[in-house]
Amino acid sequence: MKSVSPRGCARGFFVGVLLVACVYDVLIAGSDGTSVLPRTSPTLPILAVLLVGLAAVLWPARRRPEWLTPQLRTAAPAVASVLYSVGAFLTGAQTLFGPGEALILLCSLFIAVRHCPPRWTLGCAALDAGALLLMPMRYLAPSGDEALALVVVGLVLVGLVAGFAVYLRNLDYRRTVAVSETRRAERVAIAADLHDFVAHHVTGILVQTQMARMMAQTQPQELDPVLAGIERAATEALASMRRTVGVLRETKAEAADRRPVGDLAGIADLTDGFASPIQQVTLRRDSAVSDDLPHEVQAAAFRVVQEALTNIRRHAADAAHIEVRLRDDAGGLEVSVADDGRGGTQLPAAAHGGGFGLVGLKERVTALGGELHAGPRGEVGWEVRAVIPAGRR
Repeated sequence: MKSVSPRGCARGFFVGVLLVACVYDVLIAGSDGTSVLPRTSPTLPILAVLLVGLAAVLWPARRRPEWLTPQLRTAAPAVASVLYSVGAFLTGAQTLFGPGEALILLCSLFIAVRHCPPRWTLGCAALDAGALLLMPMRYLAPSGDEALALVVVGLVLVGLVAGFAVYLRNLDYRRTVAVSETRRAERVAIAADLHDFVAHHVTGILVQTQMARMMAQTQPQELDPVLAGIERAATEALASMRRTVGVLRETKAEAADRRPVGDLAGIADLTDGFASPIQQVTLRRDSAVSDDLPHEVQAAAFRVVQEALTNIRRHAADAAHIEVRLRDDAGGLEVSVADDGRGGTQLPAAAHGGGFGLVGLKERVTALGGELHAGPRGEVGWEVRAVIPAGRR
């Protein structure tokens, strides 16, 4: 059995009250025998006004045609009501007014303030409020005390409805801004991921190309593994770009499972792909390090290793041994990358990077409540070490 939501129940109750109020309007219309239009039924004008208002207010959103804009939905009932009031005033027919038409105009005012485009909001809202305040003039003298009291009541109702609509519109605006900022931040993060992946692979291609040029003169028979590494790095770079561009073209929900971030398992692939004939990479992972660490902790660890290896290629290409360690730190994760290089590199100056990699990496680790340190390792080498708590998200 399909359940009905509280919102659906409230809407159904409101629709029922509105229809009952409109029926009451029709029953009391022209009860004194007078009519706004000569030789017509006294109920015909008010019936036309109510039908226009009900169609504008209650038309289902899923079946609403494109031409039925919020401007038209709010202006049509107000214009019909104003014409009815002006006709009653000109003909001198004192026709009663009921709650149905007033509810329709208040609903139109709500729609105008909350849903109309900004340049239409004030005009449509003023039209609905004016139509509501004109209603008492059909039956009461404009200078009567009763008419003044009803105008005051109408102004209070207009203020309450308009204020509530402004509040909801402000919430809608804030929600839209929050969603937009979230999407923008997500895309900036994805772009940063793309930079990290491509910079890592392209730096590897550059280093191995230089190696291949040297080996072409001294060890041409050993070129095939180097060329295979270049091919693999280029393929991985293209795959990273393809995945990231695909994520940027998808919605946030669809992209959640495809965002190209790494994990602890990816660190092993990273170190295996980094190793070369002149550089040995050793991965030491303590058995206490769990695979069930939070995803953001694993992604941060992957970024630490990736950035550290990329910097070794850029600034310490003479390093012969690189050690990557993953250790348990009171339930968190300590990841370190150390090398024995002396800072020798033959990369062009343009390939050294802008120096913002460690800055962004520190922001990522700090956001998780961790610490990042990078500096010399004794007399020889360099070490990057991060401690990332697993309990804080």
